[in-house]
Amino acid sequence: MVSFKKKKGYLKSNIVRAITFYIISACIFASIFASILAIWNFANPDIFWRLIATFAVIGLGSAIFAMVNGIFGIEESDK
Repeated sequence: MVSFKKKKGYLKSNIVRAITFYIISACIFASIFASILAIWNFANPDIFWRLIATFAVIGLGSAIFAMVNGIFGIEESDK
């Protein structure tokens, strides 16, 4: 029987991808909310840009972590 090797992340890849999805989704929704507040002049433009930059850093950091987790994974053979 042929044995295929499946690459698995250092941490469980499906859990890391799910958490990353939720973090990035929350950052997108928070950015949209901050944008609406800035459009209606409820938020200072300086605060708006800081919020957007913070959400971008958090979202990008979580995406990079998910990619690195997949790269430095343990190879397991399917049985």
